[in-house]
Amino acid sequence: MEGKQNPTLLIVDDSPLSVALLEKMLRKEGYAVITARDGPQARKLAFEAKPDLIILDIMMPGEDGFKVIGHLKKNARTASIPVIFLTGRDDLNAKVAGFDLGAVDYITKPFHGPEVLARVRLHLKLSLATNSLIASQASKLKQLKEAQTSMLTEPDDLPRAHFSVYYSSLLEAGGDFYDVFPISDEMFGYFVVDVSGHNIATSYITAAVKALLKQNCTPIYGPTESMRMINDVLVEILPEGMYLTACYAKLNRRKKLLSIVNAGHPPVVYLPKDGEARLIEQVGDVLGIFNEVYYEQHDIRVSPGDRFLIYSDGLIEKPPLKKVWCECLPELLKACFHVRDIPIRSLAPELARLMRDERYQVNDDVVVVGVEV
Repeated sequence: MEGKQNPTLLIVDDSPLSVALLEKMLRKEGYAVITARDGPQARKLAFEAKPDLIILDIMMPGEDGFKVIGHLKKNARTASIPVIFLTGRDDLNAKVAGFDLGAVDYITKPFHGPEVLARVRLHLKLSLATNSLIASQASKLKQLKEAQTSMLTEPDDLPRAHFSVYYSSLLEAGGDFYDVFPISDEMFGYFVVDVSGHNIATSYITAAVKALLKQNCTPIYGPTESMRMINDVLVEILPEGMYLTACYAKLNRRKKLLSIVNAGHPPVVYLPKDGEARLIEQVGDVLGIFNEVYYEQHDIRVSPGDRFLIYSDGLIEKPPLKKVWCECLPELLKACFHVRDIPIRSLAPELARLMRDERYQVNDDVVVVGVEV
């Protein structure tokens, strides 16, 4: 109703007399009214006009009111429109069935004018209040998402890091995130994190970890030392039961040396320019739970044109098939073969596209960072 001067009401009834009486009564009160005489016409008008409220007769030939509301509630465009049923005075079962299907109220026939107007006003006010609350919450969550996104480094922000990224959050703000940062003129850090849980609270960890990376990922610390210091702080600040998996890759472009530390995260994929893609399997404890942790550093002598990929488990897991990420690694290596020669800026988005299964709804955050030496 926002921006509308007159709320629009849709009246659905196969009785011309009922339609005429309701239409006259509601128009006198300043409402815009559209009418339908059967179910298919009602659904068409509801989808096209998206009225603010629907008054729907239960007993209609062909497609009755129950079937109509069932269709309306299954369509995203019409599901939130409040529906008031028109029903017989003593038809208790019909009233209950209507509520079960999502109706907000009912009006008995023969209807009484003041009652109709009172119920219409009430549910228009409730709908307006609900929509305003949703809009307010959405606005706040959008600000949170924008704040989190603003902390994520884009390839254009740091072109000398030669990377591409794909980032998709399940909620308005994600629990998975990444960072790419310069350590020195020819040295860069690439960090991907997966925070346990799927709620908005996990997104607040982004700023904390980003600050820890800046403080601890410097030329004087090796990747293993950096990961340990980050863990020591997270143990102190994370709520009980929350932890992070992470992968940190430090690339010294001058020395052509790639150093990787893994903290319970899926393995890095290394794609040498003239060789087969392979997984860098490593041992490492998750972040934020244990004071005493072990991290294994893997060093690789790289050449110009070599690539590597860091990603979150949301890229490869397939919960509908009951397949965890470790079972899907062969499929990931196969997809990497198809993207190994495309421009680096397209690598991460294209890999995410290849790994996506359109048959299933994504139920986790997805981060992919692709890097070229």
